[in-house]
Amino acid sequence: MLICYDCMEEGNNNEAVAICIVCGKGLCDEHAKRMDLPVWSGNYPAPAKVLKKELPRIMCNYCIEKTLVDAFD
Repeated sequence: MLICYDCMEEGNNNEAVAICIVCGKGLCDEHAKRMDLPVWSGNYPAPAKVLKKELPRIMCNYCIEKTLVDAFD
C-alpha cells in the first residue's frame, strides 16, 4: 500500500489514490488536487490553437503553488 506523503509528514497513514505529475509523491484524496490544463494542437513554431477539452492532471499543493507562482512572477 502506498501512503500519502503529505499525510505521512502529518503523522497519519492514509492510502494514496494518486501521484503528483510534477514531483511523483503519492497523494490521498484530500491532498490530491485536480488541475485542468489546456491542450494545444499544432507544431511549434506554427500557430497553434487550444482544443475544446482540457486535460485533467493531478498535482500536490506544493507543486501547484510553485508552478503557478513561478509561472506568473
